[in-house]
Amino acid sequence: MDNSSKAATAEYDRLIARHHAMRLRRQLLTSASPSEAGSVADSGYDGSVDQQVIRRDLDLVAPLSELIDHLYAVMFRRRPYLRALFPASMEFQQSHLERVFQHLVDHLHRPADLARMLRQLGRDHRKLGVRPVHYEAFEEALCAAIRHRAGEHWTDGLEAAWVRMLRFAVGAMAAGADSALAEPPYWHAVVTGHERRRPDLAVLRVRTGEPYPYRAGQYGTVEHPALPHTWRQYSIGCAPRGGNELEFHVRRTGPGGVSAALVERTAVGDRLRLGPPRGGLLPEGDGRGGSRDLLLVAGGTGLAPMKAIVEQQVLHRPPGRRVHLFVGARDRADLYDWSALAELGLHKTWLAITPVTAGRLADTVAAAGDWREHLACVSGPAGMVASVRSELLAAGLPSARVRYDQVLSRWSRPT
Repeated sequence: MDNSSKAATAEYDRLIARHHAMRLRRQLLTSASPSEAGSVADSGYDGSVDQQVIRRDLDLVAPLSELIDHLYAVMFRRRPYLRALFPASMEFQQSHLERVFQHLVDHLHRPADLARMLRQLGRDHRKLGVRPVHYEAFEEALCAAIRHRAGEHWTDGLEAAWVRMLRFAVGAMAAGADSALAEPPYWHAVVTGHERRRPDLAVLRVRTGEPYPYRAGQYGTVEHPALPHTWRQYSIGCAPRGGNELEFHVRRTGPGGVSAALVERTAVGDRLRLGPPRGGLLPEGDGRGGSRDLLLVAGGTGLAPMKAIVEQQVLHRPPGRRVHLFVGARDRADLYDWSALAELGLHKTWLAITPVTAGRLADTVAAAGDWREHLACVSGPAGMVASVRSELLAAGLPSARVRYDQVLSRWSRPT
């Protein structure tokens, strides 16, 4: 990044910080609580009727990918200054929005559940510098895209259903953003360690300037300076520790993306930005006070959050709790963090670590014991997570006690 780009980025950061400080000041002066900032779940919106209309006429605007292509084309043509808020490559952004739209349509009959998810999305969007005026531009472009796709079959009712769905989503996202006014939209971090464990995989250690308030089993989003406005999710590979230092396990999944930049073009001293911590494989508070034995199942870099959970248990394990960690890999060479795991398990009779390098991981886990009274956490490729979860449910473990990060597995395909 050249000096002019660095200066522009620094100025933008200052503007964002000042904007959030002013909003927080206004909220404090008016004594508004986060719940008063927009209780969308209690707004009385019944999405069932809109869901029926949208589904009935979905073929008129489908495929969603082409609707979204036209939406962004209209928005950037009418408001070209908005293009700078988005990454150079729109491929991930467009596929992400397609999944969001599909999720909205599929769950519109359950607005309270949707509102919870959307509030979280709104909190996350603060790091992108999204403002209410941007949502207005988005709505305008969506209407234009619906009219273009539907053509002569366009109706007021079809457009109105989409607009009501969008306004419900925007209201929830705005409420989520307002509820997080006291939280920074992102943290600056310096790379303190970069170990290339395999040609396509690196373990990074980073240190934030301010405390990063996460729990073991959570993930964060990372922005690399080579790809501004491009954020990808990575699980945190360590329990909270002193010195504001975190660990990320990153596997390169393709050329040119954030993962490739983190694996191949990152060195000690480089600067990154981190979005707020999100998710949670363990229920909040369980890391210190839970009592059930833990079953942890990891595949690939899904090992990162499991390692964090084990580290947390080393520091704060409830009396009597036992932990069994299964790590799936193609072969021994694929166990990229085995030495650290072995050291964690040294002289700990309550911890069992089982590498699985042959056969199907789900079958091995299911056959290894009776897990019906355990709390299970599963992380890794989506197919692996689904197969392990299916086997555990079939063996009698209640679904409420099979934990996996739905955000990472459903909406994100980090590159």
